[in-house]
Amino acid sequence: MILKNRVAIVTGAGSGIGQAGAMIMAKEGAHVAVADRSAPGAAETVSMIRDAGGSAESLILDVTDDISLEDGIASVLKRHGRIDILHNHAGAQIAGDLEQVEVEGFDRSWSLNVRAHFMAARFVMPAMKAQGSGVILNTSSSSGVLYDREMIAYTTTKHAVIAMTRQMAGDYARFGIRVNAVCPGWVDTPFNGPFITQMGGRDAIEAYVREKVPMGRWAQVEEIAESILFLVSDRSSYMTGQILVVDGGEAVV
Repeated sequence: MILKNRVAIVTGAGSGIGQAGAMIMAKEGAHVAVADRSAPGAAETVSMIRDAGGSAESLILDVTDDISLEDGIASVLKRHGRIDILHNHAGAQIAGDLEQVEVEGFDRSWSLNVRAHFMAARFVMPAMKAQGSGVILNTSSSSGVLYDREMIAYTTTKHAVIAMTRQMAGDYARFGIRVNAVCPGWVDTPFNGPFITQMGGRDAIEAYVREKVPMGRWAQVEEIAESILFLVSDRSSYMTGQILVVDGGEAVV
């Protein structure tokens, strides 16, 4: 098991990609703190991990609440004595172009998609520096490298995550800490609800994916989880500041 004895925190792990990432880390031997604001969602992920023979605990918090986030991370550190992996995954998709998007929605998107990543990394960094190792993985999106129609809040934040990832990587490599980002493309989860509504329903989004993605289909969460595992494990030990786009080829056309 390539993550044996490592302690991981995964935010937004109560469903979708976050859940799949938490599960594959646990399968490979990590103890996973499943962080989510939904207690039922976190409990489901923990139950799935334990049923598969893995080790996990729930960490119920709102990542946009600095005090809750800091206390939650500190509690994991106190219980386990180290934090080896932080996967900043919690995020939100806010629809609308420059004139349509609600300013409140833009601010909420920034707080969740960028600032929460920044704060969680800030809170784990002292422990990682003290132990001389650590991996931070930030979830961006193919929207962080592409134009995404009428999604200015989402694309702005996801581009920002990439810049932040590269900056963190450059600043902390000398401490043995690696920082990378994963950019999923179209993954079939409820997360896409706002864009599906904006596009005019499920049939419209299916047609869009067939047209825009060279592979002609959605990704499954398990496919993104494999890329997550690569980036948080020693399989990517000489990679930092890198942006791994997993989008069925959309970014190349």
